Amino acid sequence: MAGDGCNGNGAAAAAGVVPEIKFTKLFINGEFVDAVSGKTFETRDPRTGAVLAHVAEADKADVDLGVKAARDAFDHGKWPRMSGYERGRLLSKFADLVDQHTEELAALDGADAGKLLLVGKVIDVPSATQMLRYYAGAADKIHGEVLRVSGKYQGYSLREPVGVAGVIIPWNFPTMMFFLKVSPALAAGCTVVVKPAEQTPLSALYYAHLAKLAGVPDGVINVVPGFGHTAGAAITSHMDVDTVAFTGSTEVGRLIMESAARSNLKPVSLELGGKSPLIIFDDADVDMAVNLSRLAIFFNKGEICAAGSRVYVQEGIYDEFVKKAVEAAQNWKVGDPFDVTTNMGPQV
Repeated sequence: MAGDGCNGNGAAAAAGVVPEIKFTKLFINGEFVDAVSGKTFETRDPRTGAVLAHVAEADKADVDLGVKAARDAFDHGKWPRMSGYERGRLLSKFADLVDQHTEELAALDGADAGKLLLVGKVIDVPSATQMLRYYAGAADKIHGEVLRVSGKYQGYSLREPVGVAGVIIPWNFPTMMFFLKVSPALAAGCTVVVKPAEQTPLSALYYAHLAKLAGVPDGVINVVPGFGHTAGAAITSHMDVDTVAFTGSTEVGRLIMESAARSNLKPVSLELGGKSPLIIFDDADVDMAVNLSRLAIFFNKGEICAAGSRVYVQEGIYDEFVKKAVEAAQNWKVGDPFDVTTNMGPQV
């Protein structure tokens, strides 16, 4: 079920139930709007492959509108001119609203990303609001320094918001990555244009709605779902975007760095893919090592840059470890992420 209105808190999602999809349009300058082209794309439930919703597909024209809204809000709006205390107060209110919608938001990521409902309720959404509250508390503590230099001179530093931040987030942690990048930008007084992953666009649109309810001014947060080669490329090459934050593959990170350099030489923050090996020695507790290695590779379905995709085991315990690791994997239940007995949901 899809729509664009605000219907209040949604009911808790039961096993196998698809949560109500409330927001599917672009969010630009405080309003949900259709794409300029009128195009949409499908976002699918990874449990079944069924279409969850048709989401407005942003391209360069829509990114231009989102950046213009963000630029106007930064250059002429009150957000960067508010006291840090006032920005922090609104961000804290934003966090309160996210907390109030925890069940619904966890269900949304469960349906869109295949994430376990329980993990969303206990880890993802609470971690997101912790991040938001942390930066809300930092908003009035952004200070420069006064330095005595040689002779009779003094120097000082002044920390100011950089301007419009382009934010491109991945599909593995749609909620946490949204707040990891948006929270510090907002606390500093920046405005943002967010492109969520095309596989998981739904929760980012909901967070934009909650930010507006919290009193964040129009134009400060803009969300433009779309594809990397169109919407993403338009953000990274835009002359009115002052910085870009990206999490994703090394290959795309290189393209973003090049695009940023060829446009207005904007600085970029790149968190790129990687894998983390486990090293297990003969004197290790084998049962503990097996359980930890299972969690390391299967947590969040292995869709995490820190996934333990390689395990180096010393020869003396190798055979025992392999036998127990196979048994542990066979006991790891893959299934519906809304079922509390499921250990791992479907891959995206």
